[in-house]
Amino acid sequence: AHDPSTVCSGYDAREKVSGGFTLLSESYRKDLGRGPAELLFGMLIIDPPRGDVSFQLTNCIVKPSPPTLFPEYTEPGGTKYVYRELDFWTSGFFPGCLYLLLERRRKYTHLLQQLGWSANEEPHPLYLEFACNWWTETLHRNAQLTTTHDLGFMIFPWARPAWELLNDRRSYETAIAAAKSLYSRYDATVGSIRSWDVCITKRYKFLDPSKDFLVIIDNMMNLDMIFWAASQLGDDDMWNAAVKHAKTTRKHHVRPDFSTFHVVNFDQTTGVPKEKITNQGYSDKSSWSRGQAWAIAGFAQTYGWTRDESFLETAISCAEYFLRQLPPSRIPPWDFAAPKDSPQPPDVSAAVISAYGMLMIHEALAALGRQSIYLKHALGIISATCGRYINGGGRYLKSQRSTDTVEHGTVEEQVGWDVDMENEPETILNGATINNYEFAPRRWANHGLVYADYFFLLAGNKLLDMGVEELFDSSI
Repeated sequence: AHDPSTVCSGYDAREKVSGGFTLLSESYRKDLGRGPAELLFGMLIIDPPRGDVSFQLTNCIVKPSPPTLFPEYTEPGGTKYVYRELDFWTSGFFPGCLYLLLERRRKYTHLLQQLGWSANEEPHPLYLEFACNWWTETLHRNAQLTTTHDLGFMIFPWARPAWELLNDRRSYETAIAAAKSLYSRYDATVGSIRSWDVCITKRYKFLDPSKDFLVIIDNMMNLDMIFWAASQLGDDDMWNAAVKHAKTTRKHHVRPDFSTFHVVNFDQTTGVPKEKITNQGYSDKSSWSRGQAWAIAGFAQTYGWTRDESFLETAISCAEYFLRQLPPSRIPPWDFAAPKDSPQPPDVSAAVISAYGMLMIHEALAALGRQSIYLKHALGIISATCGRYINGGGRYLKSQRSTDTVEHGTVEEQVGWDVDMENEPETILNGATINNYEFAPRRWANHGLVYADYFFLLAGNKLLDMGVEELFDSSI
């Protein structure tokens, strides 16, 4: 992944597992408290799609053709989304948000109703399904790109659920094609999938891919699509390439203290690292918080596919480093080594990505019969995010008309709906930081960001899948 400013293509809670649901001890339930619990599930499970999803959903469908521009971020202090071309690396996240909401309607309605959600909530699931198809119609072509490592972000958030929820064969073939395109960037000598072909900042330039083989920590997240496709195809070479990439990343991006480098530049002829630098962090030796979050989630996902416990242990150790660096607010600064004698921008995208990774760690440990504190930490981070960085919601506007019927005379029926954002930001969350690196051509901090929203919703769906709505029943 890359940002648009750079030209680069501790609690002690005892837990038990019962009936497929993760239940926490009474001491933990009391510690979490009614307020945070209600806030957490009110925002995370019931209230979205709030502003951004509903507004963009209704705004796009009145247009004559499917979108070719996709929401990415709101400017600091702004409310309106700034859009990017369909081949930009973030294009898949907003459609991914739509599919996460559709997944809730298709798979978890009974759980949501237990939490107070009404099955009559707008939008109708068929309308939502149409929006999912509408917002992805132009994105299928991205599967053929071989100039980017970000196909896992551009394709997988919507193509996999389109196949699994809607049996959409076209999306299945798109995801397979995208995985093959991504696999084409693998180099056996380096043992990695190339991230960027070129990269330019105010400090350095890499312009010749034959001399520099750049790999970033973010790339761990794109392995998810490679593993999936390899399992679908029975392709051992593709599978082994993903495993090797994860091992190479663990060896060269993860430091002895389990903080992480952002960028490693390899010599393609020898596979030996030439330099380790940052592109979005405070310094080459610092730990950029979103990069650390990518490591947590990426290694946890890799364990989920391989069941190699060394990857799980790496995810745990990276999570422990992240937790040790968190301030009392539980919201990470944009970089853990940024000067503490001056205010630093937060990054809620790092918060929610790390929380999602910790949920996967907890799930893995529970399945192994091992004790876990990571559900507690994930909920604490998400609750802190909800408490400080949730934007206000819009208002649904319903239009009605009178219709004459034989059986009932004149009746009022709803003929449409819209969303009035009332000057609220179009993102669910604020407080994200795309890039605050001093040598970036342009710096963004304290704003809304589409992939912060995506991972926020994804964490909610993961909680529903884990069944932890049991945590928030009336006894809390």
